[in-house]
Amino acid sequence: MVVVDVLNKKRLGKELSYQELDFIFNGYLNGTVKDYQMSALLMAICINGMSDEEIFALTKIFIDSGDILDFGDAGIIVDKHSTGGIGDKTTLVIAPIVASCGVPVVKMSGRGLGYTGGTIDKLESIPGFNVNLTDEKVKSQLKKIGVSISSQTANLTPIDKVIYALRDVTATVSSIPLVASSIMSKKIAGGADKILIDIKVGKGALLKNREEAKKLADLMVKIGSFYQREVRTVISDMNTPLGYCTGNSLEVLEAIEILKGRQYGTVLSDLCIDLASEMVSMGKEISKQDAKIMVLESLNKGRAYEKFLELVKAQGGHLEKMKVSKKTQRIKAPIDGVIKKIDALAVGKLSIELGAGRKTKEDKVDHTVGIKLNKLIGDKVKKGDILAILYVNDKIDLDNIETIFTIGE
Repeated sequence: MVVVDVLNKKRLGKELSYQELDFIFNGYLNGTVKDYQMSALLMAICINGMSDEEIFALTKIFIDSGDILDFGDAGIIVDKHSTGGIGDKTTLVIAPIVASCGVPVVKMSGRGLGYTGGTIDKLESIPGFNVNLTDEKVKSQLKKIGVSISSQTANLTPIDKVIYALRDVTATVSSIPLVASSIMSKKIAGGADKILIDIKVGKGALLKNREEAKKLADLMVKIGSFYQREVRTVISDMNTPLGYCTGNSLEVLEAIEILKGRQYGTVLSDLCIDLASEMVSMGKEISKQDAKIMVLESLNKGRAYEKFLELVKAQGGHLEKMKVSKKTQRIKAPIDGVIKKIDALAVGKLSIELGAGRKTKEDKVDHTVGIKLNKLIGDKVKKGDILAILYVNDKIDLDNIETIFTIGE
């Protein structure tokens, strides 16, 4: 089999066999297929798509490339995944809530993709927090406190791990077949019995319209059915940043505010409660209404925050050592009016420019920088009011950044 022949076949929009997919993806893992060749295939997939059979095959290839975790008698393991969005820190809130309700959570998360942040980058803003857990550590921590959040282990879907990094810098992040195979292979190999997928849609998400989101949702359910896993999906808005903060340390601190019960009634807190209720419903096999009662009780009585502290301690983190940059700049309202729109994509791009994300897969993330919104949609402002605070390490020219806020009468 010749790499160029496989690339040409996909370029022409033809269906690849299991053997052809296995040859080129495993070849990339072992180094016989080069970056530029895999980049060409990813772009061909992004443009021409994949059949269901190709997607099932690719998911299997990803799963079979490494270990498959089995948690034995730990109970029903429920996992959640978000397709990514600007300011999306829901995992940091949801995982401790669900675990505090008695449902085991094993969360294997990723780093930032494109303009969207990654849970692992956020957790690494907590000094000492170990995201590189062995399978044995995951299992022992699950038994002890009922929750773990880590990056993919070296032996879990290793093909996906290298493809994931390449997608980030080849403009192939939003390919629905690649998104579906990546997410579902990790969830299945990671030992999840039931899976909740939060599909973000809008200007600040990988998927820009509900039609794409529905297509991905249906595909996730198909893959789950193929592997005998219950999959539920939620489609949520990402035209506006999720929450007040974007940037790694800032987002962790915002998640803590919700867990402490200090920030209820926002879009972010409402979504976290909704997603956590879905997961508890799945894990305990009860109605979502009954699950929501448990979730709210856990938050109100402080059990969710205590579980978060247990999680941080178990993985070596020191919250008291977290830092945000001491250098700040302010975006001010140019006119009087009402906030009509906050552009999530513009916030994401600015976050990258500040250093909170990556432009290339070799870039290092600055955990201390980011953006904190002072105003949300519907708020009245006067000329000169502070709309947002930028936490920076290098001063930027505010005149050259994209317009984030739209102010009307």
